[in-house]
Parts: sequence; structure tokens; C-alpha cells
Amino acid sequence: MRTIIILSGIVIITSLAGCMNQKELTINQNLNTNWQFRQVGAEQWLPATVPGCNHTDLLANGKIEDPFWRMNEANLQWIDKLDWEYKTIFQVKPQLLIKDRVMLDFQGLDTYAEVSLNGNPLLTADNMFRQWQVDVKDILLPGDNELRILFRSPITEGIKKYDALDYVIPVSDNDMAKHGQVEGDKKVSVFTRKAPYHFGWDWGPRLVSSGVWRPIVLKAWDQARILDLHLIQKSVSEQSATLTAVFEVEAEQSTNATLEIVTDGQILHADEVALKPGAHTYNVDFTITNPKLWWTNGLGEPHLYTLTGKLITQTGAHSRTERIGIRTVELVRANDEYGTSFTFKLNGIPVFMKGANYIPNDIYPTRVSDDKYRRVIETARTSNFNMLRVWGGGIYENDLFYDLCDEAGILVWQDFMFACAMYPSDKQFLDNVRLEAIDNVKRLRNHPCIALWCGNNENLAAWLQWGWKKQAEAKGQAVADIIWQGYTDLFHHILPEVVAEYDSGRFYWSSSPSTGEGKPSDLAHGDEHYWRVWHGRDPYETYADNIGRFMSEYGFQSFPALPTVQEYALPEDYGLLTDVMKAHQRSYIGNEAIKQYMLRDYQEPKDFESFLYVGQVLQAEIIRFAVEAHRRAMGQCMGSLYWQINDCWPVASWSSMDSSLRWKAEQYFVKKAFEPILISPFMIDDNLKIYLVNDHLCTLKGNLSLRLLDFNGKQLWQKTIPTEVPANAARVCFETQRPALLNGLDDTSIMLIAEWVENDQVLADCVYYFRKVKDLNLPNPEIEYDFKKGTDGFEITLKSQQLAKNVYLMIGKEEGFFEDNYFDLLPGKAVTIDLKTTMNKDQLEQAFSLRCLPSAF
Repeated sequence: MRTIIILSGIVIITSLAGCMNQKELTINQNLNTNWQFRQVGAEQWLPATVPGCNHTDLLANGKIEDPFWRMNEANLQWIDKLDWEYKTIFQVKPQLLIKDRVMLDFQGLDTYAEVSLNGNPLLTADNMFRQWQVDVKDILLPGDNELRILFRSPITEGIKKYDALDYVIPVSDNDMAKHGQVEGDKKVSVFTRKAPYHFGWDWGPRLVSSGVWRPIVLKAWDQARILDLHLIQKSVSEQSATLTAVFEVEAEQSTNATLEIVTDGQILHADEVALKPGAHTYNVDFTITNPKLWWTNGLGEPHLYTLTGKLITQTGAHSRTERIGIRTVELVRANDEYGTSFTFKLNGIPVFMKGANYIPNDIYPTRVSDDKYRRVIETARTSNFNMLRVWGGGIYENDLFYDLCDEAGILVWQDFMFACAMYPSDKQFLDNVRLEAIDNVKRLRNHPCIALWCGNNENLAAWLQWGWKKQAEAKGQAVADIIWQGYTDLFHHILPEVVAEYDSGRFYWSSSPSTGEGKPSDLAHGDEHYWRVWHGRDPYETYADNIGRFMSEYGFQSFPALPTVQEYALPEDYGLLTDVMKAHQRSYIGNEAIKQYMLRDYQEPKDFESFLYVGQVLQAEIIRFAVEAHRRAMGQCMGSLYWQINDCWPVASWSSMDSSLRWKAEQYFVKKAFEPILISPFMIDDNLKIYLVNDHLCTLKGNLSLRLLDFNGKQLWQKTIPTEVPANAARVCFETQRPALLNGLDDTSIMLIAEWVENDQVLADCVYYFRKVKDLNLPNPEIEYDFKKGTDGFEITLKSQQLAKNVYLMIGKEEGFFEDNYFDLLPGKAVTIDLKTTMNKDQLEQAFSLRCLPSAF
């Protein structure tokens, strides 16, 4: 029994029953061992891993070859046409059965699943993204219990739904039905609430798996338990933050209880409540004094508070712990001189969003280790990102992903899982999606990293701008009306209603790209996916002329480095037109487009390995150009998220980091392009402007130092300009005409060095060339280097008496990470690069090599 006295805001708690030591009301038992699986109808059961899937289990048992190796993926399309069965025997102790309630919690079943327990039908599931809970107390037995799950073929189920309609729902060619040997090439992905990218994409394989992809937990409890704890920030000032903890409690009967909010062992507030039978919510208001705010990467500390909600009854206690950040995030949509703004404000400050689109890290999500998640988010943090967009063709990510973003100060643009398709409009489908949305909004809403909920990826653009609406109308206006009604029901009603009810403090954006509900994108009023570079084959310089209010997608491809290519190909497969290379290039214009763009700026590489190297530099330069164009337009444009940071298999793609987490040249370049202080020269019509971009929340005061050097290091011109740049702004700090600056100098052999200097320290720099690389008279430098043992590896010091352009440091297949790479080594200037590795010096000397651009031609 407890007594709580509240006097003048001071909480005094007394306990007559040692309540801090009361027994836990709940028991959780993970059912992750002793699993077996088989193809339905087969006699032999094989060992299985849960969480996992049928593909990874077949691979582990030696029944299929590695789907990523060469062209194996094409030979595995039979798997998704079959039904698969999983089973386990688990023990139940008598003390669990005497609990008031016992439930099985299925946190992720992929996808069409029929579940039975001890021979009793238990559950029929049809959504990969939902959680399913079933009471099982009356079915469980003391001792051994058998759980079976039958997974029906997602293709067979999809064909049934496809055939039941007398019209075809538009779907992009990312659904690779023909590649998947689906009957009649029917694109059935939209009928199944399953990760869309499993059915193929223009950067991924088509491997449609089934299985238990998130844990199954047996839960038992007495009297009452906390179903959910929602922590809502009401107001914040320097002195205090007021919050409400909304406890969702499920009680077996009417009883009195205490609800507490605890942090660092101290009770912030406690309330006595009268619990009602069933599931109900109870509010507890509390205050945090002198709050520390959560800030994005680069602006401040992403401070987190760990808060525990505690439910205490006479028979025991149940607790739930959440982490929050105290901050405000707004999406400002206001009329201005450019149109309508699309600006994220953090704690009242307009912040330029820097980052990338993010896809699942593997075609099989259960194979992604915690370490891989950490390395991806650490890459984003060290690359100066403050936002990632979780794209709508993948999965609602694991909790760890969002925890890491919370810790790194990286905001998340969160799509719902709909992409490049229209969807069914029947009530059963829409009701299913509503419950999916509720599950995931409730799961993620306490994370401070969540900035925005977005309904879909490119569905509206496809309908209005890709010709889908006209194609549907050609089949009859009634067909077009049905398809569009399904869109509006889903993205204009169901999803925004769920966000409004369960996460009302966050903004909902119906489709990316768009200018608002049902309105197509343009450069003046919303977010933009700019793909004229790449898909349209436009020169990459058009990035500077096509700047939207928020650039949420754009990109350019490259192959991964040779060590990653060797993970899926043999030497005889090397070449742009081999079957293996084409199988690991899913863009319909892929290798041809890379070569076309390459020859605009570079000479033709002399061999395949040189092509890989030059291709990465090309990708890096193009995306750097785009990022700098967006940042120079700060105010007009307030976000730049390139496509994409990661890969789900080894492939030629738009990623800046390949499937083995090797940084491509692009990752090194965007890291520099996203630095808080950026120098960005830009030439148009022979007029050179040098911009300084300042993301800091204070004015920059210093000197812009400019020098013209030839490729042998001779200084030809110099100028120092005292400059101030306001906080959070971009400014032109120097402007001149090209002829006046060059004054007759040979522009094929010179470069402009720009440095931002404060108190004799260089805080930012860049190198600008006046010609395309193929027109530069690049020297063949001799690069000297030596190794010195460092803290986590080696310090490598390099020096050359001539310009060495795009120096690429390599250690073959050895593990290691260079802090910088693909950089320009200026004549006469020594540069030291840290290499993190566990190699010793002898091993490093054997593995180390380098090259620069002239050697590739």
C-alpha cells in the first residue's frame, strides 16, 4: 500500500509495502529457439533460424546457392511460388499458466500466415508490418507446446486478388514480375502488405521471401500491464518543459493503482488512478526543470532523457522505459518571394537539411546486424548529415535504427510503406493499412528523430505526371475513379487521420514529391525529386538551374569498388556488357548512362578496374555539384537529400556506400559538401562567384584567401578578402569575370585554391578547375608516402611536387577505413591520412597501393 502527498509541487511518497521492490507483474519468454521448417508437402524438416526467412534458411542448409553470387538470383524465383511451414516445441512452466493473462505476441510475420498452437487454429495474418497478439492461456499446456506457422505463397495469394479485379492497378516496372517468372507477368506486389522492394527495384534483386522476421514473445501478466506509454511535450522554455505521460493500461478488473514517471531513480510525478477493466488511457502531467534541448548533428548536443513509466498495484508492478528529446520541430509552409517554403524549424531555428535517402541494408532484413546499423548511422553522422529519409518501398525500420538516429542527432523523414504504385481500394485492404499505420506510429512516436510522416513515394507523380491517369481513363472513367478513390481514401484520409489521432504533434505530407494534397510537384511550392540528370540524360550542370524548395531525391550511379565486385563476380565477368554485370545493374539505362556521362567529362578509361575508379569519381563530382547548388540557394532551398546512402546487395547503384559498407568516392565528397562551412565557386557565362555557406548559428568573421596555382605549385595570383557571413546563411563573397581573373593564363594547367581563414586557422577550403577533367593537362606525378603507427591503425603521409588529382588509396580486400580518399593532393603540400585497421606494418606495406586520375586513361 502507498500514500502519495503532493504539497506545492513537491511529491512526497511513502511506502508501506516496499513498493520499489514489488514483484514484476509480467513475464516475457522469447520463442527464438528450436525452430524447423520445410516446403509444404516435403517429408524432411530442416533447422531454421527465427527471426529469419525461408531464403536464408535454405541457404544455411545448403539447399540453394548464394543469391548474390553472379546470376544465382534468377534461379531462385521458384521459392516464392510455394508454401512453407515452420514449427517449434517450447516449454511452459506451471507458474506462467497461473497468471491472469497469457498472450502470444507476433511482432512480425511475413506475410500470409496461418498459426496454430497445439493443433488449435490461432491466427490468420496478412500484413508484414503489423503486430499480432492472441490470448493463449486456455490452449497452453504445462511442459511441451507446439507452435506451427504455415506461410502461403505471396505470389499465389497476389494472383488470386489480381484475377478478382476486372481492371489492372497501375504499378511501376520496379515490380519485376517477368523476371520473377510470375504467371502472365502479373504485378501482384500491391495486393500484399509486404516490403515492396522484395519484388524488385531498379537497384535491388527480386527475392520474395516468407518467414518470421521479427520476434515472437510469450507474455504473461497479473491484474494489469502497460500497453503503451506516449510522452507528449506540451511546452518548453529555458526554465521548464511540461509534458504529459499517456499510459495505456490494460486491466483485468477494477482496481486502484499508482502511475509514476521516474528518471535517474527520482520520481518526477505520481498519480493515484482507478483502473477500469479493459484497455484505457490515463494521463500523468509532469515537469522537467532547466531542460536540455535535443539538437541535430552540427548544431548542438542531441540530449536524451530516459523516462520510466511505472504501474503499481497491490500485487506488483509493471514498467515501460522510453527515451525522449525535448525539442520542437515544425515544417514551415509560408508564402515568400520564391513561392511556398518547405523549411524544417528545429527549436525555432530554420535548419538546412543535409543527408540522403535510406533503404533497407539487406534484401533480407533479419541479416542486418546491430553493428551494421551502427556503422551506417555513424557514416551519416561523420558525413555531417542531419536528416535521413526512410523511403517508402522498404520497411518500417527496427527500433535500433531510430535509437541510433536519436543519439546521433539525425532527423528522420519517415515514409509509410507505399511506393511507385497505386493500391487496392477495398475496405479490407484499407482497414488493414489503418491498423498497420497505428502499430508503427505508436511504436515510433516517442523518438525525437521523427520529423515528418509522409504518405508515399512518387505515387502521385506517377498518377499525374507519368501517364497513369490517362492510361486508366482509356480503360473507362469508372476505372480511373475507383483507382483514384483508393488513393484519396488511403493518403488523404486514413493515414493523416492516424497521424492526427496518435501523433498529433507531427506534420503529415501526403506524397513525395508534391506541392500538397493531390497537387503535383514543382520547383516553387513543395519537395522535388529531380531526375532529369540520369533518367533524362540532361547535363549535370542543370542541377544549378533546377532548384526546388526541398530536394528530397536526386542521384547518379556508380559501380562499387573492385573488392565488392569480387564478392559477386569472377574476372571473366568484368566488363559493362557481360551477363553478370548486367544482372547487377537494375537501371534500364544503367551502364550506358554511366559511360555517356563519363565521356562528357573524362577520357575513356583503359580497363575495367579503371572504369570502376573513374566512375566513382564521376558520381562523386556530380552529386557534389548538386549539393553545393542546393546549399548556395539556402533560403530558397532548405534541404538536400540525395539518392541513396546504402545498398541492399552488391550492385551498380546510386549509393554512396556499398553493401559491404565501403565508402565510395561520393561519400567522401558529400562529407565535405555538407561541412558546416562551405566554400563553393560557381561559374556561369564567364562570371565566377565564390559563395560562403555558414550553417553555424553565429556570424563568421575572417578572410577569404584566393590563389591561382599551376599544376607544379607556382603561385600566379593571390587575393585576401576580409569577409563576414551571417549566421545560417549563404553569401557571395567574391565575384569576377573569368577573362579578368585568368588574364591570359592557360586554363588547362591552373587551379583556384580558396580557403576560409579565422585566427590563422584554415576552417574550410576547396579547389576549382576551369576546364572539364578531360581537357586538363594533368601531370603524371610521383607520390611519396610513408607510414607511421597511429592510435587505431596508421597515419599515412603523402607528398607530391605536382598536382595529383583524385588520389585513391587502396588496401585490396583487407579491412580498414581511410578518413579521406579520392582527394586532390596539391603540389608541395604534405597531407596525412588516418587509416583505421588491425593490420601490422608489414601487412600494410604488402596491401597498400594508390593511383590518381592520369593513370586511369
